[in-house]
Amino acid sequence: MFESAEIGHAIAKETYDAEVPALREALLEAQYDLHQQGKRQIIVLINGIEGAGKGETVKLLNEWMDPRYIEVRTFDQQTDEELAHPAAWRYWRQLPAKGRMGVFFGNWYSQMLQGRVHGLFKDAVLDQAINGSERLEKMLTDEGALIFKFWFHLSKKQMKSRLKQLKDDPLHSWRISPLDWQQSKTYDKFVRYGERVLRRTSREYAPWHVIEGVDPYYRSLTVGRLLLEGMQAALNAPKTKAQPLSVGPLAHNHDEVTLLGSLDMSLSLEKDDYEEQLITEQARLSGNIRDKRMRKHALVAVFEGNDAAGKGGAIRRVAAALDPRQYNIVPIAAPSEDERAQPYLWRFWRQIPARGKFTVFDRSWYGRVLVERVEGFCSEADWLRAYGEINDFEEQLTDAGIVVVKFWLAIDDKTQLERFKAREKIPFKRHKITEEDWRNREKWPQYREAVGDMVDRTSTEIAPWTLVEANDKRWARVKVLRTLNEALEAAFARDKKK
Repeated sequence: MFESAEIGHAIAKETYDAEVPALREALLEAQYDLHQQGKRQIIVLINGIEGAGKGETVKLLNEWMDPRYIEVRTFDQQTDEELAHPAAWRYWRQLPAKGRMGVFFGNWYSQMLQGRVHGLFKDAVLDQAINGSERLEKMLTDEGALIFKFWFHLSKKQMKSRLKQLKDDPLHSWRISPLDWQQSKTYDKFVRYGERVLRRTSREYAPWHVIEGVDPYYRSLTVGRLLLEGMQAALNAPKTKAQPLSVGPLAHNHDEVTLLGSLDMSLSLEKDDYEEQLITEQARLSGNIRDKRMRKHALVAVFEGNDAAGKGGAIRRVAAALDPRQYNIVPIAAPSEDERAQPYLWRFWRQIPARGKFTVFDRSWYGRVLVERVEGFCSEADWLRAYGEINDFEEQLTDAGIVVVKFWLAIDDKTQLERFKAREKIPFKRHKITEEDWRNREKWPQYREAVGDMVDRTSTEIAPWTLVEANDKRWARVKVLRTLNEALEAAFARDKKK
């Protein structure tokens, strides 16, 4: 795979000097056009052999282009904060906004290669990391990102020659880093696993470009041209791309039997039973959150449901059991300008708790397959694709020890109408009822279908949905607390079996 990058590619200085002015002008123009459009972010992944010109090339790109719109990020050894989160969390936080370029050193490929070369894990874990990188890049490109993946290469002979030359030069020997010496000893393994990674992850939406790094003129022009061609292709792409044909989300229920319709909405608790069970479950939750076994886990609770189903009241009963320092409540509304400039899941990744912590999402990433689907805020292709992206997201969370508990609080049409009218009459509750709530009632059948599809496609063994019969608020609040406790205790029990 690297043979063509070991044959001595070179460009004469005269040729280089003649071509650079036009290339710089074209790169700047493309950069400004993409920035003005604000529809795509550019992600440049820098990988390869030490000493092959990675840093020099990126430095040159900052000179050729406008550095105000370029963010260079280096992911070295993970910090304590990063170690307490899922592996991808550190990368999501650093994604450039649409219209900007992010250059990533030490990216996900660097991490997986270094780990395998130094024996931190076996091939099976490497293959899992490869699959995860493919899913991440596919999701990013589906959201409009341009991904350039560069492997800067030197042959083993070229690398040794460079090290010897620098070592013997008193003025430049400081340029040799410990990583250079380390990689010179593991070169064969690094290249072997590098070939495996490139072969598995070079896709039409994010191909690898192998750059021979010996000659700086060849290296610089090649990278500049590849960036230019990619950016110009994005600028000239049709405004609406053809979407793959779909047979639809799920078959329609011709017998009119629905998942939500099968719930027993008469379930209720008397006041005395409610107060006793509420205190019991709150004390149980407080103990579980403070349990030392929680150090291996975080808790994420997702609250979705019909308008006026009692999500806020249920969340308050959960919070009442805990020290405010132990949890965070994240209300989700329409995305801000900054959030719209990022991939859909970005704003949720940023709120994922560290181990030992608890985050409540009042509405969540499921908005894409609920309100955005029903109201037409995204395309059919977007919300159909979202089921798989959400399942992958939640799998990454659970793989990192996060317990994901998802609630749909369900009420029937009659109960919702009664609560809407009551809210209009009670002064301190009027703010809870809006014209949008009344409009949503008119789309009750569409929302019911969307909820059924959502549960069928995203209720998994690692992150199942809990459907809460919420006509009776007391029943709903106790069921929510009990479910959280059962989920945490099940996670603690699994720890013992490992």
